[in-house]
Amino acid sequence: SMTMEVVPGGGDEMTGWWNNAEKQWWHPMAIRLLSKGPMPKHIAFVMDGNRRYARSNALGSVVRGHECGFKQLTKILEWCSEFSVEEVTVYAFSIENFKRSEEEVSGLMRLAEEKFNLLLAESEKLEEGQIRFRFLGDLSLLSPRLRVLIAKITLATKEYTKGTVNVCMPYTSTDEMAKALEKIRQGVQRGLISEDQICEWMISRCLDSGHSSDPDLLIRTSGEKRLSDFLLYQVSTTHLHFSSVMWPEFGFVDLCKALLSYQYYNGDIRKTRDRLDINDPSESEKAKLQPFFDWIEDERSAKLKEWRELEFECE
Repeated sequence: SMTMEVVPGGGDEMTGWWNNAEKQWWHPMAIRLLSKGPMPKHIAFVMDGNRRYARSNALGSVVRGHECGFKQLTKILEWCSEFSVEEVTVYAFSIENFKRSEEEVSGLMRLAEEKFNLLLAESEKLEEGQIRFRFLGDLSLLSPRLRVLIAKITLATKEYTKGTVNVCMPYTSTDEMAKALEKIRQGVQRGLISEDQICEWMISRCLDSGHSSDPDLLIRTSGEKRLSDFLLYQVSTTHLHFSSVMWPEFGFVDLCKALLSYQYYNGDIRKTRDRLDINDPSESEKAKLQPFFDWIEDERSAKLKEWRELEFECE
């Protein structure tokens, strides 16, 4: 499972990616009990409430709230791993968030840069944990320095098989769907696919999340009950759990409550999914689409490799 540790840094202790989760004596019992029921393989999180947490705890700056939110994320990733959750998707930054104050946006970007640098610096632990990192969204909106880090992390972990973390930044679902349709338009133009091959399954494979299964459970914290343009195409049969707790305070017990809620409704979720799966194309139809998907993958890899080489320009 994922293991991380705190690295001392500037005035405060700088939170690393590994070994931050508190372990209570009763945690293993809770994990064993819950694991007897159906468990989600893929959980998505809308990490809401960092700014309110900063204000209500007089942290002086909303960026400090986001810092606490990151520390909480490292704990959640570890707990999810203990529950054998295979994939976690987090809404880290919406394209809409660029409209926030300059101080907050640049603070968040600095925080992301610091944490991604740290992830690469802890490469031995990264390799040991075998967690693959993917980044979803319009990465061209980020600074060249962030793109270099994202490219390095993605390419370094792409063969890892013990779990996947998808970081959505800067992301909106409507942007993701528009990009998927643009790929399909280009595929038709290049003669890789014909218009009559376009179907729901194919569109889902063209999304940034095309390699992933749809989330089984989506958790939004801080009492807001809306999706905020997050994974709209992917959550049609996902169990939604809204928690009133602010993200930096979303603890082990809150995660257990969300899992219990998922288990309670699991029968209904399964029935709905089975009914919708019937529409998938046949294996032979899927095979005909493979050259098109290969082209998409080649384009994506080429872009990442190009970004990784930008290093000399941003030192």
